[in-house]
Amino acid sequence: MTSRPAKHSLTLRGHRTSVSLEPEFWAAFREIAAARGRPLNALAAEIDEDRGVEVGLASAIRLFVLRHYRDGATGFSRKSRRADPSRRVCRPPPGDRR
Repeated sequence: MTSRPAKHSLTLRGHRTSVSLEPEFWAAFREIAAARGRPLNALAAEIDEDRGVEVGLASAIRLFVLRHYRDGATGFSRKSRRADPSRRVCRPPPGDRR
């Protein structure tokens, strides 16, 4: 990957902070927020609240994005940890009897 991190400002619970992420992570993070109908700042604040003090916000956002797409690709729900076939990315075409 040759993309350099880009710094953007976020407002978390009324306080401005800046986060540096690669453009691909910013795009994915915005996509997830839009799909959930949540403002980017609100989703970032939720991630900030859930992260430990030993994890930086940029790393926590990257892990959030990774987990979102990994869980979607495998068909696993974080809450139930059970397979949800409707969430699988790679499904056999209709009529395939494998």
